[in-house]
Amino acid sequence: MIIFQRMEEFDYEELICFQDRATGLQAIVAIHNTTLGPALGGCRFWQYTSERAGIDDVLRLARGMTYKASVAGLNLGGGKSVIIGNPKTHKTDDLLRAFGRFVNTLKGRYIAAEDVGTSTDDMVTIRKETRYVVGLPLDHGGSGDPSPVTAYGVLHGMKACTKAVFKTNHLSGLTVAIQGAGHVAYNLAKNLAKENARIIITDIYKKKAQRAVDDFGAEYVEPDKIYSVKCDIFAPCALGGILDDKNIRRLKCKIIAGAANNQLKSDRSCGRLEQMGILYAPDYVINAGGLINVADELKGYNHSRALHKAARIYNAVARVIRIAKEEKIPTCVAADRLAERRIERAKLARTIHGARRKPVVRQIYT
Repeated sequence: MIIFQRMEEFDYEELICFQDRATGLQAIVAIHNTTLGPALGGCRFWQYTSERAGIDDVLRLARGMTYKASVAGLNLGGGKSVIIGNPKTHKTDDLLRAFGRFVNTLKGRYIAAEDVGTSTDDMVTIRKETRYVVGLPLDHGGSGDPSPVTAYGVLHGMKACTKAVFKTNHLSGLTVAIQGAGHVAYNLAKNLAKENARIIITDIYKKKAQRAVDDFGAEYVEPDKIYSVKCDIFAPCALGGILDDKNIRRLKCKIIAGAANNQLKSDRSCGRLEQMGILYAPDYVINAGGLINVADELKGYNHSRALHKAARIYNAVARVIRIAKEEKIPTCVAADRLAERRIERAKLARTIHGARRKPVVRQIYT
């Protein structure tokens, strides 16, 4: 009953559990909302501490994908899947193909993609059993590495923020402090260098950050100092949950705009940033370029088209800022409202037949 109550409270459509004894596969798919289109979301392969932890994670992630797709203007819903197990020891081609057969039984209501613990090569294996998968390598007709498109979207989201704060779309002369030096962060630094911005960067692995220092003239600081450096824009591009009360007090920026997921430690963090006069670009709005990139595969991938769509993140961030200002609410609340309103408009436009769908929990065994 607790699961059904949670699904009812947050308007989930389905939670499906699948077990394949032959391969040892234990997988869960959550479909949150398909009002705008089929649910698309990554497949996470992870060793959860309990089945309940896996269910909690897949439900939370699926709902987040609904909001991300809605604000990004995509005709997609929100879904997610998890495979329970250690990807280093449990992952096999047979198991992944069994997962593909499971996804195929959903007949397109859920479309899988790469996530933590899975790779583009894994998507190729899953694709052998179902066409409902994206995130494939370029040589298999997919979109390949999404990092450049994600970074491109973040860049445009930053410009919407600077327009609101500094009254300019230009980043030239502004200082951007990037936390993290992974694929997205590196591509963001590359874009910022082209914009003639001053770049400060850090990473727990200094050698990764050194690449941006060598290639783009970035300045390196130790990881713990990134919060207190004086900058115009702070760009979290690594771990989530970093914006807690302690770190927020140390910030010396006017804007937070980065690619990391789940940047806020708690819901109150967004209000705290507003009180300090810091404009926060909600993470799922500004980092939607990765989703936009893989979603383009559904039409036959075109890199230029994906970049063009990612550039529209500027408009999404600008709308969030406008709603926050007009309704006197934090930007994270404004982002949720923007997503929810688009979904509600779509619901009203649809012809409704019969009673409202009730949440469904299904189990499939083979």
